[in-house]
Amino acid sequence: MSTKELNRPVVAAPGRASRGLAPIWSTTLKLAPGLLLIGVIFGVPLAWLLRMSFNQSEAGGIIHDGFAFDSYAGFFNSTFNLGLIGRTLYLGVAVTAGAFILGFPLALFLLRTQSRWKSALLVLALAPLLTSAVVRTFGWMAILGDQGIVNEVLLGTGVISEPIKLANNEVGVIIALVEILMPYMILSVVTGSSRLNDTAMEASATLGGSPVRTFFRVVLPLTLPGILTGCLLVFVLTISSFVTPALVGGGRVFTMATEIFDQAVNSLNWPLAAAISFILMALFAGVLVGYQRIMNRLDWSRSS
Repeated sequence: MSTKELNRPVVAAPGRASRGLAPIWSTTLKLAPGLLLIGVIFGVPLAWLLRMSFNQSEAGGIIHDGFAFDSYAGFFNSTFNLGLIGRTLYLGVAVTAGAFILGFPLALFLLRTQSRWKSALLVLALAPLLTSAVVRTFGWMAILGDQGIVNEVLLGTGVISEPIKLANNEVGVIIALVEILMPYMILSVVTGSSRLNDTAMEASATLGGSPVRTFFRVVLPLTLPGILTGCLLVFVLTISSFVTPALVGGGRVFTMATEIFDQAVNSLNWPLAAAISFILMALFAGVLVGYQRIMNRLDWSRSS
């Protein structure tokens, strides 16, 4: 072969580029209806809400169109509003920790049990999701109240001499949210821990691993993806929860979600309510970014 033939540029065969673009266009056309629907029912309201957050509001619910950062500046200049962020994050961490402490052993039992009733037990663990959160919240109001079951039992047995304040405070909100959101933790751990099996447990025991060492070196690493997913779900649902803090808290537990409702419905300050909504979504985004980085690091450590 001559030098001229070797230096001749390679020309793609006719139609090869178009054949490569065909699957892309086909996939785009298939996704177009779904993307359009998402844009209409999700993107448009968000865009309207973002535009509303830059308007100005006066007493009586009067809104002036404009483009100002008054709502955002007013929110961050208020110590009460800054306390809302801290209280919301505190509730998220507390409820997530409680859901993990109570839900992880149940999920681990469901993963390891060989009982023929395993499917029925899993259904029972997830059955609370079939009941409205409003109904369960009202149930907890009856249980935790001064005349509730808990205080009646403790008073009847002489453990306490006067009712314990379990409602209309953060303690009651945390207890109720842990029970309401714990099924998400159980479901995430069960579905995200498929790598945990009898072979891994037997291998650890064969190598002389104690139960404690097996738990920290085998069980915990293999269930960590499910744990992280469950923590993400519980945390995000907690900081965006409105019904339970409003009802069980008795109007005394203020979070960003309750403040959004109060500003939009009671104060008629829609620009501020919209601004708080986007600040809350910014918290969501930060949590999601942190979660994704942790998952990427886990994937990298496994591959290496």
